[in-house]
Amino acid sequence: MANSSSGESVIHRFVKIVSAFDDTHRSLTVADLARRTDLPARTTYRLVNDLLLEGLLQRERGGQVRIGNRLWELASRSSPMSGLREAALPFMEDVQSVVQHHTTLGILDGNDVLYIERLVSDSSAVNITRLAGRLPIHGTSSGLVLVAFSPASVQEQLLSRQLTRYTDFTITDPAELRRHLAEIRQRGFAVMAGIIVPESSGIAVPVFGPDNAVVAALSVVVPRQEENVPARVQVLMTAARGISRALGWKGKLQGAVRRSQGG
Repeated sequence: MANSSSGESVIHRFVKIVSAFDDTHRSLTVADLARRTDLPARTTYRLVNDLLLEGLLQRERGGQVRIGNRLWELASRSSPMSGLREAALPFMEDVQSVVQHHTTLGILDGNDVLYIERLVSDSSAVNITRLAGRLPIHGTSSGLVLVAFSPASVQEQLLSRQLTRYTDFTITDPAELRRHLAEIRQRGFAVMAGIIVPESSGIAVPVFGPDNAVVAALSVVVPRQEENVPARVQVLMTAARGISRALGWKGKLQGAVRRSQGG
């Protein structure tokens, strides 16, 4: 595969261009893309033209470009996320109708939680999750649930890293985090108050696949003064059980709902 004079492959430069778009930069000029990707202007113009020809980018009336529908089409084909999202969405809608707060579905991807589905509520809870957005594992209830039910090697990888403290409530000490992961496994859910946004609490439960491995985390984001943990966990556990069974899982959630009612 051809490399640039800097040693970057064409694929790497393509990824840099696509990654330059986000929620606050849905369309960009080619000059803006060159600045955001730190690519030479001539290289950026050439790559953008190639991507436009293939439909992976689309040009708007004002001359700016954005992600093309063709890119979404190709990315959606045979994606394992599609089946998971389709199985989860009806149950997520049930959760949101009862809890009346933001509901998310996240998976582990590298050092982050990648949110593959998100239902937004008009509630007052501050929610920084975005569809197809990422948050650090240790800064979310979803991330800690996913790691707690993952193999030991995944847990050790998290515990070996230097973790950023986002608020006074973020757990960054390895020993304390190890104890917290053990507690999450024992009770079957995570409740994390103010670990990345001081005003909000995240409550998350695991979703399992047919091989009994954790595949996702189902969570709600609520104002800290409205946690109501027993009720929230019961709704989440019921939905997570439904999603897991739709995916072919045949296990049990080990009485976590019962334990949550004891605090």
